[in-house]
Amino acid sequence: MELTGYRSIEDMTPEQLDATFAALADRTRRAILARLATGDATVTELAEPFDMSQPAVSKHLKVLERAGLITRRRDAQRRPCTLEARPLKAATDWLEDYRSYWEESFQRLDRLLGELKADEKRRTRRAGTAKAEGRGAPAAGGAGTRQGKGRAAPTDAGADTP
Repeated sequence: MELTGYRSIEDMTPEQLDATFAALADRTRRAILARLATGDATVTELAEPFDMSQPAVSKHLKVLERAGLITRRRDAQRRPCTLEARPLKAATDWLEDYRSYWEESFQRLDRLLGELKADEKRRTRRAGTAKAEGRGAPAAGGAGTRQGKGRAAPTDAGADTP
């Protein structure tokens, strides 16, 4: 299945986009792509940093190749792998649409939070003004106030009798 040759998200089929994201879902394959971003490499060179056999690495390479993310060519005895960045660009373009959506959502949330903070400041100022003017605080000696320094007044019921 040859997927190379497309230039953008509009040129990709849903199956090609699925294959790209499926290939990127594995950390080993992402590490292989990161290594190939620095230059071509053989299977042996790609297998070095991993604790796995060459056949296991070859399976990962086949997934990447089917997704169009790498190509392999024959160079005498070597079969170097090359990164093909076009599918990554197409996947990035697809994700960019969602990035715009989230940025707009965060901007709306920021505006709402700003409005809520402004409302809270207005309420706090009003409550402070009312308290300073004596409104909103109970009258002295009224219900809910304490007598003395926070101690209850003594009653006769608890007084010592000789």
